[in-house]
Amino acid sequence: MKIVAFGGGTGLAILLRGLKKYTKNISAIVTVADNGGGSGVLREDLGMLPPGDMRNNIIALSDIEPTMVKLMQHRFKEGFLKGQSFGNLFIAAMYEIFGDYEHALKEIGSIFRLSGKVLPMTLEDTQLKAILTCGNVILGEKDIPEYVSKLNSSIDSVALVPEICKPLSETIKDIENADIIVLGPGSLYTSVIPNLLVNDIPKLLIKSKATVFYICNIMTQPGETDNYNVFDHINAIIKHSSRNLIDYIIANDEVISEEDIKNYKFKGASQVLIDDDQVKMLEEINIKVIRSNFVEIQKNYIRHNAEKIGKILFNYAKEKNH
Repeated sequence: MKIVAFGGGTGLAILLRGLKKYTKNISAIVTVADNGGGSGVLREDLGMLPPGDMRNNIIALSDIEPTMVKLMQHRFKEGFLKGQSFGNLFIAAMYEIFGDYEHALKEIGSIFRLSGKVLPMTLEDTQLKAILTCGNVILGEKDIPEYVSKLNSSIDSVALVPEICKPLSETIKDIENADIIVLGPGSLYTSVIPNLLVNDIPKLLIKSKATVFYICNIMTQPGETDNYNVFDHINAIIKHSSRNLIDYIIANDEVISEEDIKNYKFKGASQVLIDDDQVKMLEEINIKVIRSNFVEIQKNYIRHNAEKIGKILFNYAKEKNH
């Protein structure tokens, strides 16, 4: 089973941990429009693609000792390197040694014995801009949620700057050979949709023989998807790509207890739940719905049950290939 998964942030990394139990043939295509934190500093300083999301997904697909995982995720607490993670510096060093991202990532792949590979969505130095419903335009991924909340507005659409960003030829090949393509989970406007703004990606996904699944977020994101339901998430993707892009949506229908959700509510997030009305609306636009309890709670942190989703995708691919 060949899977191509698009995303960024921690959402994609969680999914990859579940998927690698079922297949070693995974291509993770990662958003590289991040301009915040340690990644943003290295991006500006060394003129390289931001490594943070790449690091998370490399670790998720890796077969390394727990100590090595700890080392890669270690953030320096003091001095000049304060806030910077060792993994980011490692990727930066490999990038300098091999002179280009593609070569560096191949070498990193063999060092970490990856169940597949991690590729940036583009090699262009790209930024994300958001056009708000109030008419304001915000440039830079890290500032978008803050300004949306400050201006009491919402996101109308997002775009890449520069607008023309090409995918890697390896990504194109992987899409053509995929059995399953997965979008998400992850921040809708800053992790999932940016991948679909890269040249020709929606067209390639539609043309591909693969079935396209979208994994909808369990919680809304303050300053990004306030008050969104599942159908709103789909609508935003369609607006930035095409009506014929998604075949299946995987959505949670389990109500989370007040106790487990209180920290999220405090930050302004709420649950994204699928219901019968939304299922009907989705089926009317030819999107099939897989609904179940997909929630896993660890250390007060709500996330997807990646193993359950991995099993669904694996069983689907098995049936499809019979």
